[in-house]
Amino acid sequence: MGAHLKLPVPGGGLEPYLPRGGTPYPSSSAPATSRKVYAAAHVVADPAADTSPGGPQALDWETTLAFRHRLWDLGLGVAEAMDTAQRGMGLDWPLAAELVRRAGAEARARGASLVAGAQTDHLPAGATPGLREVTEAYLYQCEVVEDAGAQVVLMASRELCRAARGPDDYAQVYGEVLRQLRRPAVLHWLGDMFDPALRGYWGSAGFAEAADCLLGVIADNVTMVEGVKCSLLDQHKEVDLRRRLPPGVRMYTGDDFDYPTTMAGDGEHHSDALLGAFDFAAPAAAWALQALDQGSTAEFTRRLAPTLPLSRHVFSTPTYYYKTGVVFLAYLGGAQDHFRMVGGLESGRSVTHLAQCYRLADQAGLLPDLELAAARMQLVLSLGGMAG
Repeated sequence: MGAHLKLPVPGGGLEPYLPRGGTPYPSSSAPATSRKVYAAAHVVADPAADTSPGGPQALDWETTLAFRHRLWDLGLGVAEAMDTAQRGMGLDWPLAAELVRRAGAEARARGASLVAGAQTDHLPAGATPGLREVTEAYLYQCEVVEDAGAQVVLMASRELCRAARGPDDYAQVYGEVLRQLRRPAVLHWLGDMFDPALRGYWGSAGFAEAADCLLGVIADNVTMVEGVKCSLLDQHKEVDLRRRLPPGVRMYTGDDFDYPTTMAGDGEHHSDALLGAFDFAAPAAAWALQALDQGSTAEFTRRLAPTLPLSRHVFSTPTYYYKTGVVFLAYLGGAQDHFRMVGGLESGRSVTHLAQCYRLADQAGLLPDLELAAARMQLVLSLGGMAG
């Protein structure tokens, strides 16, 4: 068992905590047959690089790529250069492009599943370009993704959100891009809880109107849309949208609050998954998917249930700082040897928040080495002025 710790609690003060111990999750697993599943993977900063917030960043390539191999070993696909990898929050396009190329080479070498995000973030920050510029920017990044051997995830574009005057502009841009891809893409609806700059995406702040626009884009380009990743953190909205998708178009849940039930389905429809939560919950996901492949939906949800309190905490408001919790959990779990992030985002959550990540990860059985995790938690507490 790990050492006793004194952990901060909301409202102030410290309380003793005794770690419980890990769950014997698998270290490897075959890819699931019942669902198509991707983990949106984080990146590992180079702690020795002389970087500063807002400037060019540097990655520890060996550790970053090794983490992707961990996910592939567990039978999960990898979703590369997505918001979990800090797109728009420290990871600029040149670094994202290099990440896609390197991950693509690793995926090809082992025949692993890889999708990667393409958007328009190489355009000047804060710019409001025309629709033609947005389209060309999308196509440029899509070419990089496809040349790397990855399937395109068309991410939401801040530039398109600023430039578009209504649903027709979204239909025009997405239609032109989709028609020029080599293979069908995944469309990503990222809600403004993840990125406030995306409020009003698809031409409306209202869900019903925005969903109609997205469904119209799919209907007009159905042969080039493999699926939709819905990141609205609202199960009812996802289920409603899923019910209205054309046959053959997948719903990839991005609901980090309720993924077991959306993946389990309602007997008629189910969601596949493309989740940031599966970065830290990957071992539990692999174990749960084994049960689902054997036909036991109840056992699938039972095995995943302990990860939900942790995921809901990591993705709590302000949701866009969830990346800090993701990287902190990788540090606690031994996947990397430091808690530094590109852009200095390790400061995005309080020590009290991180201490609750530790508690909930332990209770979910996601800390394989209790002594290591306790020592690292104690170091963070000490640096935060909470030595106990």
